[in-house]
Amino acid sequence: MENSVKTLRCLVVDDEPIAREGMVDLIDSVDFLRVAGTCASAMEAVSFLQTNPVDLLFLDVNMPYLSGLDMLETLEKPPLTILATAYSEYALEGFRLQVVDYLLKPITLKRFCRAALKAQQMFQASEAMQNGGKENQSPFLYVKQNNSFRKIDRDGILYVESMENYVKIIFEDKQLIAHQTMTSLEEMLPRDAFFRIHKSFLVNIRHIDSINGGRIFVGNRELPLSRHRRDELLQSVVYRNLIGK
Repeated sequence: MENSVKTLRCLVVDDEPIAREGMVDLIDSVDFLRVAGTCASAMEAVSFLQTNPVDLLFLDVNMPYLSGLDMLETLEKPPLTILATAYSEYALEGFRLQVVDYLLKPITLKRFCRAALKAQQMFQASEAMQNGGKENQSPFLYVKQNNSFRKIDRDGILYVESMENYVKIIFEDKQLIAHQTMTSLEEMLPRDAFFRIHKSFLVNIRHIDSINGGRIFVGNRELPLSRHRRDELLQSVVYRNLIGK
């Protein structure tokens, strides 16, 4: 069985050759994205989508004959879409069409990575719903480090500590710094396995050894437990399942 995170097949649609090449370079910098094709017009893209599987669409808004927004409205089941344009006035219309994100040109790698992560999370959530609401079975996820992504084993995480605009992920024998927020990482982790015990701490409940008042013990580590979170933890189904094993 394949345990790695699924690679998203991407289609780039832009009438400007330099813009297409730039988007391809950005996609190539992200491990879980792969270029499935490029198109110079919306009409060409519609034809491509009829015969090629695509998970994620990078779509320019301003194109001749048929705009990117008009193209989206013609598709019965459009793939996840990230809009790219030099004009911010189209943002509202884009979100009406439920696009993943809206990138303003010129696009920085940092901003592109943020949009890519959001698309990955939405894809995983959609896959889980199609599988009967079950959590993604892959034990791996990608976290952002500087300008790249690193694959980690989520089950090996003991806890996560928030450090403002980045997080510290603690394992039994190591720790690493990920350049993303606690909220974005929490959304990537299964809710039946990870619990926010404090505004600054997210813990893998399978590794909780004991709870004593306002403290949680994970191995030889002592973590703070917020009073209002303590009641929720003790009453939650996931914790009852944990202590019932």
